[in-house]
Amino acid sequence: MGVVNFIIENILTQASVTIALIAMLGLILQKKSTGQVISGSLKTMLGFMVLSAGSSIIVGSLIYFGHIFTEGFHMQGIIPSIEAINGQAMNELGLGRDIALTFLAIFVFNIIIARFTKWKYIFLTGQAILWMATMTTVFGYFAGLRGLALILVGGFIGGVFAVAMPAIAQPFVRKITGMDDIALGHFCTVGYVFEAGVAKLVGGKGEKKKSVEDLKLPAQFEFLQDTYLSLMVVMTPLYIITAAFAGEEFASTLSGNTHYLMFAFLQSIQFVVGVYVLLAGVRLLLGEIVPAFRGIAMRLVPNAKPALDCPVLFPFSPNAVIVGFITTTIGSIIAMFVLPVFGLAMILPGMLTAFFAGGTAGIFGNLTGGIRGAIIGGIVHGFFITLLPALLVTTFNSMGFVNATATDVDTVTAALLYAWLIGPLLKAF
Repeated sequence: MGVVNFIIENILTQASVTIALIAMLGLILQKKSTGQVISGSLKTMLGFMVLSAGSSIIVGSLIYFGHIFTEGFHMQGIIPSIEAINGQAMNELGLGRDIALTFLAIFVFNIIIARFTKWKYIFLTGQAILWMATMTTVFGYFAGLRGLALILVGGFIGGVFAVAMPAIAQPFVRKITGMDDIALGHFCTVGYVFEAGVAKLVGGKGEKKKSVEDLKLPAQFEFLQDTYLSLMVVMTPLYIITAAFAGEEFASTLSGNTHYLMFAFLQSIQFVVGVYVLLAGVRLLLGEIVPAFRGIAMRLVPNAKPALDCPVLFPFSPNAVIVGFITTTIGSIIAMFVLPVFGLAMILPGMLTAFFAGGTAGIFGNLTGGIRGAIIGGIVHGFFITLLPALLVTTFNSMGFVNATATDVDTVTAALLYAWLIGPLLKAF
């Protein structure tokens, strides 16, 4: 058990190492030379770590923005955080070992299901699997499951989600990327498909369906067709105005010796730098993981596709990412005020979710409904991904997770299935 725990806690939870090992396995199965195996494995790890570095830069910038937003607009509510639930489950409920083993079980069930069904997807976003393992373990525990039953039931449900979600998204991913070599491995897929459906209903049809990527700007604004410059134009005033609302006294506690408005400006630029680094990592990762993965597809799971984290789609529709981020944020803010009217908790907008999930949803909305679909669909998406966590608050409170709820609509959907269907059935028997 000590060796198993070490592998789970120190290798499988390190996504860059896991993906590098998978790439290595694929290259070995293809009988590549030693040099090619080493080169491909290390470049895969490098690409993922560059991607992760970009994500970390974005996260740091958005955490700062979250602080000044909450202070500036005096919002008191619940910020969805699966990380907090994971920590409390491990430290206060003693479920750390069960979560780790469920994490491993999801991987195993994923491979088994992919091998023997038509859903040929291997989910490679380790962090997302960890959050799914947390959710299934916590809800299984409160449904009365213990020991091996808790791990196997959670692993099976997580394994089904790990193949079903990429399968549901694949028709869209195929059109977005123009190829069928990769899949989407991100547990926000229910929200993406939801936005795609809304966008198809309300968006442009036929010749009227103009893509966000085809926008033609006047000559003096052509510089905005550069993804990074257009992102700067959006983010810089957003950060500076929010910092101004937060006030110098509070904002200065975050800016150190730098003037608080200048610090806000630099943080907005830092955000754009993060996006640049992230997309560079995506390009490097895709250049290595797809060829390496063919070895696994040919031997272990014939015709399998790697299901990768959502930023892999960003280079294919960068303007839609920006539109999705902005509109999802707007929808989340609307939901923040509307949901309490109906007796639900006030859920504060999560900037990380708004960017990563909202940006990806924007790509889906743009695909099915063009500019209008991406805008309207994005706002509805923001409302939707705020509503689902709000529905879980009462359940979490009854479990002892006070003023807490989760993010990522697929994991929330799994939790709602446990709370409303699987849990009652287990208790009935």
